[in-house]
Amino acid sequence: MTRKIVTIAVAAFAGHAALASAQSTPTFSKDVAPILYKNCSNCHRAGEIGPMPLLSYKDARPFARSIAMRVDNGTMPPWHADDPTHTKFANDRSLSASDKDVLLKWARGGAPEGNPKDLPPVPQFAEGWMMGKPDAVFSMQESYPIPATGTLDYKFFEIPTNLTEDRWLEAFEVRPGSRANVHHVIAYVRPGDTGQPAAAPAAQAGGPRPTPPFSFDPNMRRPADAPKQDHQADENDRAAKRNPGGWLAAYAPGYSLRVYDPGQAIKIPKGAIITVQMHYTTNGTPTTDRTSIGLKFASEPPKTEIVVVPLATQNFVLKAGTPATRVDAEMTLNTDVTLWSAIPHTHVRGARWEVVAVYPDGRSEMILNVPKYDFNWQTDYIFKTPLTLPKGTKLKTSAWYDNSTANKSNPDPTKDVYWGDQTWEEMQFTAFTFSINRMPTSTSAGK
Repeated sequence: MTRKIVTIAVAAFAGHAALASAQSTPTFSKDVAPILYKNCSNCHRAGEIGPMPLLSYKDARPFARSIAMRVDNGTMPPWHADDPTHTKFANDRSLSASDKDVLLKWARGGAPEGNPKDLPPVPQFAEGWMMGKPDAVFSMQESYPIPATGTLDYKFFEIPTNLTEDRWLEAFEVRPGSRANVHHVIAYVRPGDTGQPAAAPAAQAGGPRPTPPFSFDPNMRRPADAPKQDHQADENDRAAKRNPGGWLAAYAPGYSLRVYDPGQAIKIPKGAIITVQMHYTTNGTPTTDRTSIGLKFASEPPKTEIVVVPLATQNFVLKAGTPATRVDAEMTLNTDVTLWSAIPHTHVRGARWEVVAVYPDGRSEMILNVPKYDFNWQTDYIFKTPLTLPKGTKLKTSAWYDNSTANKSNPDPTKDVYWGDQTWEEMQFTAFTFSINRMPTSTSAGK
């Protein structure tokens, strides 16, 4: 009799333990779906860059183990800046510790669905656009044929806007026609009447020429003794016709859109011409591309005009087999500015990045640290609190490259590598988003 009571008690305890364990395991409907909808669904849905949708239990359940692995090792969601407190960047995609814990417990606990009634509403997206429906879409005026093999120089395509008045861009999204073949896109804008960028302010008669707002280290040109770029140069059938103007928008893997803060915008002049610089790569299958750019316009001129300024150096060589070569670039601010964001860019040998501000009083501040740069996910790091940088500040960028056999993405560790357009060559390039401060500012940086 006693043995029977003990057996019943043990069975009851085991039942309670199993029930408690089941109740402690997160479910997709109640716990996991809200995290995926907030952090993953913009890319992981039909037609977007994510390799599979994650909008339903049926979508996510087969990938539960893969989700856990990538969340645990930090590769998803993709975020590469060192910002452990989640306070420096407005667009920090990394998951909180509690959200990671939910996803790991769910996957390791059998990935249960739970009660479908607990599901939050599925996010609604504008079809074909991550930023929402654009006010205008400007597309290449032709479908460019991309061959199956070979190396293509940068192609340039002009798109007339036919705007009847000045407009102000407050958001953009670039949509490649053939994402598998488009390495990057840079869209420039120039006035349509003269074919040239707007003229700089004229100097008064007999007076000095106005100082440009930014100046660059003169020692950043490609070395004179560098070999010619590592591909056969053919006559470019879509070469640039003229100076394309100022930076408007861009695309690279992981970066295709930007929504500026309210009251910020980039000017697009009446009758403007958009020139898109296209970098195509062949992949064994012939196809065509017709890239489009969606724009949203501000309803009135902004309080803050945005300009995007590239900083790049071509003066470097990455010696064959070398695991850690540092390459620096530098620019000087000749006026007070506000720095809103920065996009660092190298090719597949890039390993890490730093951006440092050196203030006129000699202080240095690291404003961006990317310890594990990933070529497959380009990121515009948007400061949560923009940085006020006084006249005389120097911005210094440093990139480290791994040209050794340890770099599994290295096309050929036996070759010295120089600046070049193609992916097997290298770049050291940063695009900074500024506004120029018209009023005197403090000499300290916002944090």
